[in-house]
Amino acid sequence: MSDVKSILMVGVGGQGTILAGKILSMGLMAAGYDVKMSEVHGMAQRGGSVSNQVRFGKKVYSPIIGKGQADILVAFEMMEAMRWLEYLKPGGKIVVNDFRIPSGPILIGACDYPEQVLESLKTKADTTVIQAGEIAKQIGNPRTMNLVLFGALVKGMNLTDIDFETEIAANVKPETLKLNLEAFRAGIAALEK
Repeated sequence: MSDVKSILMVGVGGQGTILAGKILSMGLMAAGYDVKMSEVHGMAQRGGSVSNQVRFGKKVYSPIIGKGQADILVAFEMMEAMRWLEYLKPGGKIVVNDFRIPSGPILIGACDYPEQVLESLKTKADTTVIQAGEIAKQIGNPRTMNLVLFGALVKGMNLTDIDFETEIAANVKPETLKLNLEAFRAGIAALEK
């Protein structure tokens, strides 16, 4: 039986998904895990889909998470959770941001944003909904939404004993460190409620 855990983070370009994956990977490596990470930017600069796959354990041979293999799916945007759902393993967890970013076809009126996304996710897997955008606004900067979700991921995977705050400090601008640490801690607290 493998001890390898697989984390899939998905979102839309500009949401900070890649930064969260980098901080996660660096923290896991510092804690002594073998870590492999793969990221796909897609059309990230144009609001396209972004995914970040992180696998860690005693020995990891591949960064790629196949369909039905992710232990946890962290979605920075609701529709992205639906798009990537088939990668979640049976019994896996979803942490989803209650946040919408309309895609190009939706913006031009070719289709509507799907209704009942959160309700649908809850029927398919153990799903925790986080109001990361609202939490980030209350902290003082909506751009810290990614660190709120990262905190929720850390709590959801029971990784709170790892010093991710040092990795956050190494990867964000010094002037934003206080806000980002507050966002990270708020994400952990959101999953404790």
